[in-house]
Amino acid sequence: MLRKILIALSLLALPSLAQAADITGTAKVRAGDTVVIGNTRIRLGGIDAPAIDQLCLNTKTERWTCGVAARDELAKYADGKNWVCHTRSIDRRGRTVARCEVGGEDIQKWLVRSGWALAYTRMSHDYEADEKAAREAKAGMWQGAFIAPWDWRVRNKKTAILGATKPPDGAHAVLLASASGPVAPSPDCTIKGNVNSAGECIFHQPTSRWYTQIKMKISKGTRWFCSVEEAEAAGCRETKR
Repeated sequence: MLRKILIALSLLALPSLAQAADITGTAKVRAGDTVVIGNTRIRLGGIDAPAIDQLCLNTKTERWTCGVAARDELAKYADGKNWVCHTRSIDRRGRTVARCEVGGEDIQKWLVRSGWALAYTRMSHDYEADEKAAREAKAGMWQGAFIAPWDWRVRNKKTAILGATKPPDGAHAVLLASASGPVAPSPDCTIKGNVNSAGECIFHQPTSRWYTQIKMKISKGTRWFCSVEEAEAAGCRETKR
């Protein structure tokens, strides 16, 4: 509750978005659609990229961590380049939603056209043509099989499987799972999440008493998180011990 109040107060203190100054500088890439410039967390608007621990299938129907790949491809492409981000809004998690240019190029357009993100048409139709081009070129995730990031986050079992590869039987179970093997999908993603006997999602930081006892495996309700904020946004609470 306190966090929500602080975010609300910060929004009241902001100038109108139309007058907000552009955010510029080099960026630290946190996910395929999330970066940090200075002290500002930025959500790239109009697109949706796979979460760090989201799994996809490749052309051989083998699992691979497409969320990690999306993050790493963005980091590699933007390495050392200057970002200019135009603020659009503030999301419910307190992140600045922006349209960004990297080296003069619309980075959202590049991500979608390269197959590392989808056009988030609930918010914008700016990148639909780029998604169509990526699908036809079988670029990035489109070469194999995957589930749209917004469906993966809520574990929508009825969602369509996208991509060029015909998914095998049982593909939904694989694609709706997270990269929850014994090793975290990224050195930045070491918070463990599981579901307790009461059906609550609980997250455990490395300092937690029960951390080493949580066995990570590909199953519903068990996943890695990259930050406390991400875990809380997924509806999880921190363990009390």
